[in-house]
Amino acid sequence: MTSTAPARRSAGLFSLPQSRLVAALSLGLAVSTIWAAGASYYLVFHDEVLARFVSRQSAMQFAYEERLGTLQRALDRSAAEGAAARGGVESRLTALIERQALIEKRQGLLAGFGGAAASLDVPAPAPVPLAEPAPRIQKPFPTPGLRMGGEDRVEAVGPDSAARLSRLEDGLHRVAEAQSRAVAGIAQQAARSAERFRDLIARTGLSPARFEAPPAGVGGPLVPLGSDAFERGLADARRQIDEETHLRRVAAALPFRQPLPGELSFTSSFGARLDPFTRGYALHTGVDMRAETGAPVQATAAGRVTAAEYAGGYGNMVEVDHGRGLVTRYAHLSGTAVSVGQRVEAGAVVGFAGSTGRSTGSHLHYETRIDGEPVDPQRFLRAGAQLVFAD
Repeated sequence: MTSTAPARRSAGLFSLPQSRLVAALSLGLAVSTIWAAGASYYLVFHDEVLARFVSRQSAMQFAYEERLGTLQRALDRSAAEGAAARGGVESRLTALIERQALIEKRQGLLAGFGGAAASLDVPAPAPVPLAEPAPRIQKPFPTPGLRMGGEDRVEAVGPDSAARLSRLEDGLHRVAEAQSRAVAGIAQQAARSAERFRDLIARTGLSPARFEAPPAGVGGPLVPLGSDAFERGLADARRQIDEETHLRRVAAALPFRQPLPGELSFTSSFGARLDPFTRGYALHTGVDMRAETGAPVQATAAGRVTAAEYAGGYGNMVEVDHGRGLVTRYAHLSGTAVSVGQRVEAGAVVGFAGSTGRSTGSHLHYETRIDGEPVDPQRFLRAGAQLVFAD
């Protein structure tokens, strides 16, 4: 019984259908072929597959690193632009503060000229905040009509600080233009005043150069003025003011005042006339003015008394030397009030009207002489009538 069992199993195996056996063998052969092909492919193309995989990984890594580099460059560029923008705002702010300080200084110069530049009609620009990285800069002086912030400083907030700074710069520019116009106006006003004095002096027949001091030694390198309108206007204003001051002093030294108070009444003019004693033509070296005996006679300009005595046909006479060859005489006085060598100011009483010497009645004989030659006193009196004297 035991020996018959294997035989049965062998018989059963070989008793399977032939088709199933063929299918099983075919399947095994196919699997073996596929395995062999895969193994052969792996063995043959292993290095190429690995190289392609590595290449793809390298390409992905390179693309990733390139993208990271692009982003880093963008960040660096953005940071640099931000730093440049902050630096630009800070530099503009520094320049603006310096310009404001210059305007403050120029305002002080204008104030020194008096009322010609007392006010500048310039609208004040709005306060400008700056961004937090920008430093707080205290401005040195308050500009008239201009404030740069609630605490006289500028702070940055927001991206519109550049626009606000531009508005502030425009405001300072308007102030600077107003100052340039003001200093130009001062120069024009001084020029007009100087021309007025020049014309008055010319009417007397004198030249202002006659009263100029000898030139002092001057020199130095030539440094042309800059292109700044205010600096050019300031130099012109100073020159015109110096000229006007000089001519004003010249005018103050000329006998422009009246020798008698009140309205003058002339009884005889300068030049050829019928002599009251000989009834023939003779030169009258001055003008005669009606005056009551004892009326005060005043010096027509400051000077030094060179004569105070009885002088023949002049009677009692006072002569005052005003310098630069200019002399005035006051004759037929009833008495004198000064002495030789005395310094007198314009308007000072030098004597009293009368009828001494070669005279037909109480009056004042008044003369003006240039370099010893008599000239018509009316030249000076007419010019002086256009001046207002502060006594």
